Amino acid sequence: MSGRPAVFLDRDGTLIEDRHYLRDPDQVRLLPGVAEAVARLNAAARPAVVVTNQSGIARGLLTEAEYAATAHRLDELLAREGARLAAQYHCPHLPELTGACDCRKPGPLLYQQAARELDLDLAASWWVGDRERDLAAADRFGGRAILVPRGSGASAPPAPAAARIVAPDLVAAVERILADRPR
Repeated sequence: MSGRPAVFLDRDGTLIEDRHYLRDPDQVRLLPGVAEAVARLNAAARPAVVVTNQSGIARGLLTEAEYAATAHRLDELLAREGARLAAQYHCPHLPELTGACDCRKPGPLLYQQAARELDLDLAASWWVGDRERDLAAADRFGGRAILVPRGSGASAPPAPAAARIVAPDLVAAVERILADRPR
């Protein structure tokens, strides 16, 4: 696969406070150090790509427009501190209501879409999130993963797969990623 390595980031509990079915852009709050960490990825030419499950849309708890407003607010907050995301992708489904789909994490569809649209090498990429399902695609594509057990993921025992790295937050995860030599 050609392309450049990316860093795939979960949104809720990894970049921003997990507010469960966030629909109000005024409630988007960056976690400490997130803007600095994303800016470091930007400076290292490592695309930072958000992939998030947003089952609240399928549940009728928020609309696509409300999700888009919170995504836009995340972009604004990062930009204020000199950071930017290469793209944001989301799955609006919930299998129990909408049936199975390939875009719900850990499904491959959104990652494959990002790889095509952004010219990314999935096998050389990293996945960072607060739950195992945020990281499972790393196994599928041959990438590497870092668990940051905070937010909603912190309530469950981390119990990461043996190959997982655990970091206390995104700042430490990015430090580890940037210290690594590309494979």
